[in-house]
Amino acid sequence: MKFINKLIRDEAGATAIEYGLIAALIAVAAIVAMQNMGKNLQNTFQTAASKLDCAKTTSC
Repeated sequence: MKFINKLIRDEAGATAIEYGLIAALIAVAAIVAMQNMGKNLQNTFQTAASKLDCAKTTSC
């Protein structure tokens, strides 16, 4: 009975789970941010490439 009460009061496992959940949330937020930043960066480079191509041909 003492062993069960000790397990119930032990918070080390709960703390580890909380840290794991926080790490997972941060990872998901980072992935979403990087995907959005990648799309914006792709658009920026595409615009720059088209402007350089236009300047090269001078027929825009």
